[in-house]
Amino acid sequence: MTGTARAAASPWPRRFLALGLVLAALNLRPAVTGLGALMEEVRDGLGMNGTVAGLLTSIPSLCFAVLGPAAPRLARRWGPAAVVCAGLAAVATGLALRPFAGGVAGFLLLSALALAGIAVGNVLMPVVVKRWFPDRVGPMTGLYSMALTGGAAITAAGTVPLADAMGGGWRPGLAVWALLALAAALPWAVISRRPGERPERAAREAAVAGTVPDRPSGGIASEGAATGTTSERPVTGTAPKGAERAEATTPNAAPHGAHAPRSADADDARAPRITSSPTAWALAVFFGLQATGAYITMGWMPQIFRDAGVSASTAGLLAAVTMLMGVPFSFLLPRLAARLRNQGPLVVALVACGLVGYTGLWLAPVGGSWAWAVLLGIANSSFPLALTMIGMRARTGAGVVRLSAFAQSVGYLISIPGPLLVGRLYQQTGGWGLPIALLAALMVPQAVAGVLAGRNRSVEDEFRIR
Repeated sequence: MTGTARAAASPWPRRFLALGLVLAALNLRPAVTGLGALMEEVRDGLGMNGTVAGLLTSIPSLCFAVLGPAAPRLARRWGPAAVVCAGLAAVATGLALRPFAGGVAGFLLLSALALAGIAVGNVLMPVVVKRWFPDRVGPMTGLYSMALTGGAAITAAGTVPLADAMGGGWRPGLAVWALLALAAALPWAVISRRPGERPERAAREAAVAGTVPDRPSGGIASEGAATGTTSERPVTGTAPKGAERAEATTPNAAPHGAHAPRSADADDARAPRITSSPTAWALAVFFGLQATGAYITMGWMPQIFRDAGVSASTAGLLAAVTMLMGVPFSFLLPRLAARLRNQGPLVVALVACGLVGYTGLWLAPVGGSWAWAVLLGIANSSFPLALTMIGMRARTGAGVVRLSAFAQSVGYLISIPGPLLVGRLYQQTGGWGLPIALLAALMVPQAVAGVLAGRNRSVEDEFRIR
């Protein structure tokens, strides 16, 4: 019996995995938002200029771009749960040690270690949702997106008070968040030891026994061949137009009586290239531009307010408000997006909030600070919308894995220059006029890419067309 079949028989395994999902998501932003709250103190303590600080805020995108494509293969070899657990251990290690590295180079390297762990979690969270909650992709995406933004808000608001309370300056204020990552790793260590969580081992054991891995009847289509997992996708209700043809022609479908499944690498070689899909490219650009704005906001927003005359603790609260706005929208947007055939209007509405927020931040950073924080928080809710569209633009779990890895890795590559350029502009001009104007200008291509990505189509359809 597969992991999904067991979960269907008893609700507790899925509830335990939901807990692990929430705990993991809480750790996907503190490495960035905690640093943003104390950026001025870190720069002073390490002798870091604006350009190097910009490089520091670019490291998340670099790690996500480099490690994003590797995450599915690691999950195929070791299982998603084991990879997520290892990622959380890397987060805990990096966060605990980087404040005490003793120099800029060590701080950057240990930040990269923590962000590498976050990168694999970013890519594998949609895979875990699709695998364990195939009938509740929208709500579960909303749940872990809420936890992700909640973790960012808690860190932004709590880092400065914790640093003051511990009396050791910025170093213990940053290191304390390693405890949260350590706590999150524990349930994933348990989940990773469950039978069936190591896909290649299960496949080898099945081959030795002369059988194929369990595949429940009643309209369950295996996703394992291409994803490297043994997850299943229930097919209920009316199939989308063309779905029957897709299932009939999918390379995963073995002929009746086949004695062993094809390898995942063989399926990867036969599958059409994801780069042939215009929708995949639109999603990658949309993801990259929203990530640019989000990471600049998380890394620099407290400093923008502090330079305008706001106290450090209030600046942290303003950043927390920005993050907290994502909590209800992370829950509502995936559900609303799942009900719409075209998600373009949602993209346009979020971009409009961002344009107003950046304009206000430029013209009156102190007088309307709370309003700008709210509007920019709404605009940054593009992240859960992007994840939801990734799940909706592919018909199968295999398609979701490939599309998620492509959109996130290419998207994060696109987002790398943004934080670095903002840091450079800040250092050269000594103010925030040009950096904020840059952020506002980037909202326009983000809207265009989001409207294209929101059209009602799947990447598999585009493969067949070409």
